[in-house]
Amino acid sequence: MISLIDTHTHLFAEEFDEDRELAVLRAGEAGVTRLFMPNIDDTTVESLLALCRKHEECYPMIGFHPTSVDTDWMNRLARVKEWLLSGERFYGIGEVGMDLYWDKTYRLEQMKVLDEQVRWALDYSLPLIIHCREAYPELLEVLEPYRTSGLTGIFHSFTGTADDAARLLEYSGFMLGINGVVTFKKSSLPEVLKEVPLSRLVLETDSPYLAPVPYRGKRNESAYLVKVAEKLGDVYGLPLEKIAAETTENALKLFKIAGRSF
Repeated sequence: MISLIDTHTHLFAEEFDEDRELAVLRAGEAGVTRLFMPNIDDTTVESLLALCRKHEECYPMIGFHPTSVDTDWMNRLARVKEWLLSGERFYGIGEVGMDLYWDKTYRLEQMKVLDEQVRWALDYSLPLIIHCREAYPELLEVLEPYRTSGLTGIFHSFTGTADDAARLLEYSGFMLGINGVVTFKKSSLPEVLKEVPLSRLVLETDSPYLAPVPYRGKRNESAYLVKVAEKLGDVYGLPLEKIAAETTENALKLFKIAGRSF
């Protein structure tokens, strides 16, 4: 049986309130044996930890999402940092980043919040899980001073061009997170990935969002990760077993603390 790692799932979100336990079971039955869960903000940590305490295959991460940055961002970020300092075990700093798609009001504040969380990742030697939407210039401006710092992580939900991929992969400690978008009919991602080594990719769902074909338009879940892996098999001309083995190895390299616990 194949073994896959979902490096980005929000199974603690309210969309799973009716069947969360079944979703975890379905993931395992599909061969998705490890589920890494980025936090969203100060309001979601307790539900995240409650799920992860129940299931040893669930690994919590801690961070503050850019779309949660508002007028009270300083206090809210401080509350998230309290969790980081609490003694709870976290496996990454995320979900963090920049998002100017809906609103540019807090552009500078988002950059400050990201920069602080980059420093958390370095201080605790944890991978950084980066979200970026319509904000590559700002993201790269924040990251530039850390180019040679040893920072590691995932550029989550990568959907950019070949040039974008080349620029991001200059950060040698980072992987590109590939999800259901790669299966979409009009996606240019399969062509872009032909220029990207499989050694720099990890799999993710971003569930409950971005369900792959043939589930597009429905709620996503970790069990559907196999569809992403199958599509990558088509892109690279490799069997599913090889895609599973390589992307799992890539994820374990990144999540070294988790890797030592398996």
